[in-house]
Amino acid sequence: MAELENNEQKKKMCQIYNEISKELFGFGTTLLRVTVDARVITFHAKHRRSPRSSALEGEAPELKQEVDFRMSLLFKKRFRERLEAEMGLAIEVLLRDYDAPTQWAFTNMILAGE
Repeated sequence: MAELENNEQKKKMCQIYNEISKELFGFGTTLLRVTVDARVITFHAKHRRSPRSSALEGEAPELKQEVDFRMSLLFKKRFRERLEAEMGLAIEVLLRDYDAPTQWAFTNMILAGE
């Protein structure tokens, strides 16, 4: 785990996070922090509101909620794949919670191991 406490490793994880955010949502985060505590890695991210998301919220709130949920699942899948492929991480679980009204997302990972 010592290698993940290295600032370069944290920067790489944040870079991957932002790249996926740009691919899926059109832009990166306004704030992104990563913390490492033993096998647990946490990302705190403040996202920008998408104009499409705002439009859906007013016209079809249930659809917006479903889209947010599906996009979060897709984000988790791609994030995990990239972290495992590019950084060699063995991820036991990756959890993500996104709060649409505030645009905050918290992503937690537990690395495989003891």
